[in-house]
Amino acid sequence: MPHDVTLIATVSIAFVLAFVFGYLADRLRLPPLVGYLVAGIFVGPFTPGFVADGGLASQLAEMGVILLMFGVGLHFSASDLLAVKGVAIPGAIGQIVLATLLGVGLSSLWGWGIGAGVVLGLSLSVASTVVLLKALEERNLLNTPDGRVAIGWLIVEDLVMVLALVLLPAFSEALGGHAPGAADGHGPGADGPIALTLAITLGKVGAFAALAIILGPKVVPWLLAKVARTGSRELFTLSVLAVSLGIAYGSAVVFGVSFALGAFFAGVVLSESRFSHKAAEDSMPLQDAFSVLFFVSVGMLFDPSILVREPLAVIAVVALIVLGKSLIAFGIVLLLRYPAGMGLSVSASLAQIGEFSFILAGLGLSLGLLPTEGRDLILAGAILSIILNPLVFLGVDAIRKNLQARRPAGAVPFGSENFASLQESLAEAKRRGEEREQAHSLQIQALANTFPVLGMLDSHDQERLLLLFQPKTAAPGDRLIRRGDRANGVFFISSGAVEVHTDGRTIRLEAGTLFGEMALLSGRRRNADVTAVDYCKLLILERRDFNQFTAHHPKLRTAFIEMAARRREMNQQASEEAAAAV
Repeated sequence: MPHDVTLIATVSIAFVLAFVFGYLADRLRLPPLVGYLVAGIFVGPFTPGFVADGGLASQLAEMGVILLMFGVGLHFSASDLLAVKGVAIPGAIGQIVLATLLGVGLSSLWGWGIGAGVVLGLSLSVASTVVLLKALEERNLLNTPDGRVAIGWLIVEDLVMVLALVLLPAFSEALGGHAPGAADGHGPGADGPIALTLAITLGKVGAFAALAIILGPKVVPWLLAKVARTGSRELFTLSVLAVSLGIAYGSAVVFGVSFALGAFFAGVVLSESRFSHKAAEDSMPLQDAFSVLFFVSVGMLFDPSILVREPLAVIAVVALIVLGKSLIAFGIVLLLRYPAGMGLSVSASLAQIGEFSFILAGLGLSLGLLPTEGRDLILAGAILSIILNPLVFLGVDAIRKNLQARRPAGAVPFGSENFASLQESLAEAKRRGEEREQAHSLQIQALANTFPVLGMLDSHDQERLLLLFQPKTAAPGDRLIRRGDRANGVFFISSGAVEVHTDGRTIRLEAGTLFGEMALLSGRRRNADVTAVDYCKLLILERRDFNQFTAHHPKLRTAFIEMAARRREMNQQASEEAAAAV
């Protein structure tokens, strides 16, 4: 095959096989990512037939990691986490610690070092976001207290893993590996004290986090607002990609932090802006596409012969994931005095591993902490635990029904008091979240309802127009437009009323109308004075934004021209009637 089509061949075959095996996995009621991993195995070096370019695949996988972490940050909700903090934070941290200790113990039986055990344990302790959400959606548990606790638990796990990705390189030599980039003898050494290395690492992370938190919310929304005003859909999507990939790459080059951490902070910064909804919508297809390539590239690394060479080790890893983690989670939930039913649901939800496990395994391998066999065992554990996860849920459902049947009539379930308090916190968090979503939806809906001329736009264009508007308030007596001024924009009246004074006449305009479009379309100066006669809320579409947006929507511009022509005709008729009366 010619060298210049290697990238095309790798991506094309990866997508085709991922689609085929992903569809088959879905028909078998398994998460599609099982199919993506199998597709990677088929194009990997350990199976006959076509072998994809591993170097290209690994770089595409890194892109997938960046976009995955950007999505995690973009959907990160501090309010949702705080609602379940009483169980999610101690539960997730406790499970990670105990599961990591089990991983260390398991690796010691195989004669591995402490570093390999830590990487193995961390990799087996964190569940897959994709699998968890899919499992909860299929069982209508996503918005239940049990589901919300499981999601909060997973958020804490993800945050701890982000920290682990930062700290592992700093501790790599102390754990028996080598410093990042030092495998060939040319990387930075670690002859200095571990405390100094750790301090430098955390200092860089802290500096990056402070810069992102302080400047990010100011710079990123400002940049996206400028791009949104161009009216170009592809430019906005490109700007979102530039923010996620640019911050990830820049943070790695300047501050030495991982791509994953940089992308996560980029998502967190953007999540609190008014562009978060649109950014998530526009970036989702690319996140999905590169996530598929990420899973395919992970599958390429898996050597299926490990199932034959080390069957007992594979069974031990799967048992730790499915049974060990589940029992730990169940025990922690009970210790925190929450119902057994919640403990069972959380246990089943987290009885698998996924994205972060692969990222950690790759990092451990690059730092010389984890042997290649360890990576194969983690991949085998991921594939098998994901396949077994539906069966775990069935078993949990049977246990829950059995417990309910044995409960004496009228008995108060264990943990009811804490569960009731949790329900109240979740209800409050849900109410706040719904208010934010409704406010966003109502803004778009109210835009078309209040201004019928905008009803010809679809919801996507209405949302884009909403981003272009500049809100303004006015009190009675405020002069909004003066005769002779240059036309600087169109004013949409959301509430209140104004009076237009022109040619000796006064016209009252109320909510749902607009003014200022005549001079804007003609290019002439204002020919009227406009004064607020009530407390007004206005949306201003500036001249540049008006011209660019209507250039992309000629029907809307035609509607404005016709509206201006009717007003001009009415004004002319009124002037003639006034002259005739005199």
